[in-house]
Amino acid sequence: MAVPADDGAWLDLIRSSMPPFWALLAESTGGSVWRGDGITAAIVPDSPKRSFFNSVLYDDPAALVASIEELDQIYGEAGVEAWTVWVPEADTAVARALEEAGHRLDATPRAMAMPVGAQREPEPDPGLDIREEPDYELVSSINEVAYGFAPGEFPVMRGDLSRLRTYLGSTGGETVATAGAFRNGTDCEIVFVAVLPEGRGRGISGRLMARAISDASAQGLETTTLQATKLGFPVYEKLGYADYGELQMWERRRA
Repeated sequence: MAVPADDGAWLDLIRSSMPPFWALLAESTGGSVWRGDGITAAIVPDSPKRSFFNSVLYDDPAALVASIEELDQIYGEAGVEAWTVWVPEADTAVARALEEAGHRLDATPRAMAMPVGAQREPEPDPGLDIREEPDYELVSSINEVAYGFAPGEFPVMRGDLSRLRTYLGSTGGETVATAGAFRNGTDCEIVFVAVLPEGRGRGISGRLMARAISDASAQGLETTTLQATKLGFPVYEKLGYADYGELQMWERRRA
């Protein structure tokens, strides 16, 4: 997996790391994965109302369109009430087909990436302690609170998580932030970036990510990718990530 040479190749790289991560997320939280014609559907019944976990990624737009109703049936049989499809903004035919099938545009994160080693290092924070620790219950609880999920809605990952490294940030002896780094070939996908309200405003998430990217470099990884919310975008841009376009999340929710 080489460093991409143009914007299209960067977007392809960003999208290529998403299916393996969501497959791991589903299977490690007691769910399952449905695959067909380049489609990966993460099915997480333990979080039936949160479409983020129940994500569908695809390679072939025509195959995705042909599978919309089959996917809805699969999620319904699993007891999932909301699921979403990640659609690059250029795939207007897919977006139109999803809308006609009853999906609605729920979110528009940005696809971001950069070569490992191109990051801009944040200023040190002597009051911040960063540690790498596979405490997935804590990772889930911090994300749950940070993003306003109901208790128990952010399932805990278990099992073989050797491709995922997790980092925790503490101030004053209290853990207030987390970030994860998922290895896919020579790409490091940043995931689970979250800061509790009491830790916000001092650049903690950027410092955790800088540590993760530094460790990725030591592993010999070449690129780092992520999907940015509006809140996270300026943090990632400041670190050196470039924007490679909108990834629309088209959600279908049962009444």
